[in-house]
Amino acid sequence: MSTQLSAGGADMTIDQENGCRISSLRVDGTELLRQGPHYGSFPMVPWCGRTGYGRFRDGAAVHQLPVNHPPHAIHGLGRDIAWRSAGATGTRASFYFDLADPWPYAGRVTQVFELAEDALTLAMSVETYQDSFPAQAGWHPWFNRVLTHGGAEVQIAFDPAWQEERGEDLLPTGRRTDPGPGPWDDCFGMPGGVDVTLTWPGELELKVASRAEWVVVYDEQPEAVCVEPQSGPPNGLNTLPQLVTPVDPLEVSTTWTWRRLL
Repeated sequence: MSTQLSAGGADMTIDQENGCRISSLRVDGTELLRQGPHYGSFPMVPWCGRTGYGRFRDGAAVHQLPVNHPPHAIHGLGRDIAWRSAGATGTRASFYFDLADPWPYAGRVTQVFELAEDALTLAMSVETYQDSFPAQAGWHPWFNRVLTHGGAEVQIAFDPAWQEERGEDLLPTGRRTDPGPGPWDDCFGMPGGVDVTLTWPGELELKVASRAEWVVVYDEQPEAVCVEPQSGPPNGLNTLPQLVTPVDPLEVSTTWTWRRLL
């Protein structure tokens, strides 16, 4: 089952059965996202990126998550399950799912999509009415490296305050370094909020913005690049836990704004 949203020259498809991911985002008929059941743009929840060896500690308790990308657990559970619709109009749709095993805590995740002719806003919340627990949330879009046949490759521009040093196990070491050149599969800190610009010369400019202070940039594949705003760094359930409580949900949002360069 999928949901279609349209606004002006922008059209998108949400595949709620396949992790409530955006399977297509077109601007004036041009597809921005890499196609395929594992791509598009998917939510990362209740953790983002890698959780080291699938384990995280909450107080005295140590919990084991499925190691779906050995030796780590990666990108959460939301991308692999069907979500339920909470209502839709022509330009807005919302969905939810309830956290359950193998996640050790009860809670609800809600995701809202709002499409305009020149922007898409995504919002996600994690709530609990029972025990408090650490969580993370964010998005993992796969933007096409080239938009049209013969077109120029995308250029990535951003000015992070630091880069998280990656260890041999691909987890942040806890040391912050000066940002280095790509190619990247790295997490960056942007304490003023995520602000990344993708430019396909002569075709389109797209800005990824968020109040979240962390972004993973991945450009090691020839087909696509990823700009992933998220509420904390990889392995953050262990290193920088953000508690979801009955009175304080986890809330994160991002807005993608585009303009034609013609």
